[in-house]
Amino acid sequence: MEKVKAKKHLGQHFLKDESIAKDIADTLNLVGYEDVLEIGPGMGVLTKYMLDKPINTYVIEIDEESVTYLDANYPKLKDRIISKDFLRYDINEVFAGKQFAIIGNFPYNISTQIVFKALEYR
Repeated sequence: MEKVKAKKHLGQHFLKDESIAKDIADTLNLVGYEDVLEIGPGMGVLTKYMLDKPINTYVIEIDEESVTYLDANYPKLKDRIISKDFLRYDINEVFAGKQFAIIGNFPYNISTQIVFKALEYR
């Protein structure tokens, strides 16, 4: 499948620098949780580094084109791709009662809302 084109109306900006993606993935301390939710994985530049770690990686993506790309290119994510809008999704559907980390290269236009939603869940 071809690369996904960024959609301005979704505020998408795809991470392209592999060393930054690896550095972001390496911020996970892996203490007290086994599950990680990546918000807005796009084409999985960050995701691939998380899949190498001893954790259960889940991704949530609003863009159907990106979901199709992830499904085709990351078989390790089978049944762990959530095709929803994070801001409208009930995190308890997957993580009820569990400790988990949130990671991502967040869209600038909703980063504050993402933080508040995460704090609300906490």
